Formats: sequence, structure tokens, C-alpha cells
Amino acid sequence: MRQIVALGLSASAVRSRVSRGRLHVVYPGVLAVGPPRLLTPKGRVMAATLACRPGTAASHRSSSMLFELRLARRQWIDVTTPGARGRQRRGIRIHDGLTLTTADVTVIDNIPCTSLARTLLDICEDATRREVERALDVAEQQQILDLRAIDDVLDRANGRRGAKLLGAVLHEHRVGSTLTRNKLEEALLAIARAAELPPDAVNVWIPFPDGGGAEADFLYREQRLIVEVDGRDVHTTRRAFHSDRRRDQRLMLLGWRVVRFTWREVMFEAAHVAATLRGLLA
Repeated sequence: MRQIVALGLSASAVRSRVSRGRLHVVYPGVLAVGPPRLLTPKGRVMAATLACRPGTAASHRSSSMLFELRLARRQWIDVTTPGARGRQRRGIRIHDGLTLTTADVTVIDNIPCTSLARTLLDICEDATRREVERALDVAEQQQILDLRAIDDVLDRANGRRGAKLLGAVLHEHRVGSTLTRNKLEEALLAIARAAELPPDAVNVWIPFPDGGGAEADFLYREQRLIVEVDGRDVHTTRRAFHSDRRRDQRLMLLGWRVVRFTWREVMFEAAHVAATLRGLLA
């Protein structure tokens, strides 16, 4: 509302446009052109920050969406306000910003949000360890990961429950080493880890001597083993089938063994996949 009035519309003109359906109320004092159901996810986050006190920033998983960290979204929008939380609003989960500093806030697409380092700390409050690993991997791939900024946030964490998880993952996980591309690869990685057979790397490019190369889904360097997972759709055409086999042959000529698991094996026959991996790696 403040922005519309600043553009020259009077309060009565705004009310008139709302009554005629040209503007719609998203939150008290926050209006949208067009029905709120047509708002994009980013538009909803922007509206939530405007609905709260000045200085409010999107945070937690809502901020992770702005950074494109590929975390599952919640039904509500998370924001952090300066100081104490204040009054809650429908569809918005408001967190207090008693420890928030200017270094903890940035802007993405004109939406104020917590910095990447602060966002990673915040999501550790309810994220799984694997979600944190993936978020770090994605940030590393985007070349936006700043470990010094994370260290600074952890130094100021004051015993927050997410700090222990974030610190442990940074200490034990090789950032960028497990960037899976889909749920099928994620399922295979879970099987391998549960069997205590974690791969050395995920989605690694292997060059061919005469040019080009191939991306290996999962790599075990010492055993010279490449593990591939075949989805239900990607490898169904005859051309793709022959291309995959030609690729496997070239990798084997370089001294790699290649094993492929089908979608059904990965999703429904985890014990078989684990036993096969264990045998190949023995």
C-alpha cells in the first residue's frame, strides 16, 4: 500500500480499484495486480516480506528457494523480522531476528532475504543431513558458496540447534561430491550409503583420448567401477540404448568396469542392488 500511495494514487483510489477487482488484497496492506492465486512463488515471498514490519527478510526454506538450492518447500512462507517476532500472520511463519546483522541480509530479484550463509544455518533447524549436503553441493556448483561467511555465521550462532548439524556436514562432507540430478540417483546414493559403500564422486566427467567424454553417474576410483542408473524414460528409445552401450564400451576400453541398474531395481530391489555393489567392490 505504501508503495502505491508513493506512486501518486490516493487511498480512496486504491480502495476503488480493489472494489472493481483491478487490485486484490494478498495480505492487509499488500495488494497485487490480478488474483493472488496467480502470484508466482517469488511473488508470494515478496508479498510476505511486505506484510511484515520494515526490515523483514525472507528466510529459511523461502530464502533457499530464491537461492535455488532445490530444497522441498513448505506450505507457509518463512520470514525473519528485526528484533522480536511480533504478531503472526496467516500463511507466514515469522522468526525473530535478534541475532540478525546487516551482513546476514541480501537482495535477490528485489526481494530482501537472508544471506546464503544465514539461510544454510536456518534450514538446519528442520532439514535432514542429506538436504544440507545437497544444498551445499548446489551452492558450490553455482559458485556462490562462501565458507568464510559460514564460519562467521557459526561463530555468532549462540548455541542455535542448526549450528551443530551445519558444522558437522561441513567437517565430514566433501562439498560438491554428491550432486545428484534426480530422485533415482538420490535413491541409489541412499542404497550405497546404507550398505556402507559410498561412491567417491557423483556425476563426474571422464574425457576420451580422442575428444569428447562421458559423465559417470557414480564413480569408485580404486576399483575402477562406474555405476549407472537407467530411468524409465530416458533410455527407452533404440537410439539411446545403442548410444549408452557404445559409451560403456569406450569406458571399458579405458579400464573402467560399468554396471547399470534399472529404475525398478533401484526403487524396489534395494537389497539386490546393495549385494551387487558389494560383490563388484570386493
